[in-house]
Amino acid sequence: MTAESSSAPVFRYAAVTFDCADPAEMARFYGELLGMSALCSTDDFVLLGKEGATGLGFSRLAGYRPPTWPDPAQEKQAHIELGVDDLDLAEKRLLGLGATRPDFQPGGERWRVLLDPAGHPFCITTLV
Repeated sequence: MTAESSSAPVFRYAAVTFDCADPAEMARFYGELLGMSALCSTDDFVLLGKEGATGLGFSRLAGYRPPTWPDPAQEKQAHIELGVDDLDLAEKRLLGLGATRPDFQPGGERWRVLLDPAGHPFCITTLV
């Protein structure tokens, strides 16, 4: 066995991709929120990123149906946790960017759940 064949490939966490109806709108929302730019963009896919950071991708899915969380009719599959210094200021900024706030808030004063423009739940927390 040679050194080449016995060495394992190196993996790194590069991005997570969310299905949605409008990749450009999702990229605008998260790009403004996280200070990321489009690294790759087509009508059906946008990958956001910046030097030394993990990226976010958004892929158009025909017939996309947003999660109905907390109603289990169309479960969420994943969500992002964002650390913030001030929950009230962060929520105000996110709502201004196009997020919405569902009535159900299981985190009390510790975190808040918001929905991105495609309906994916995400959390803002001061615990991170």
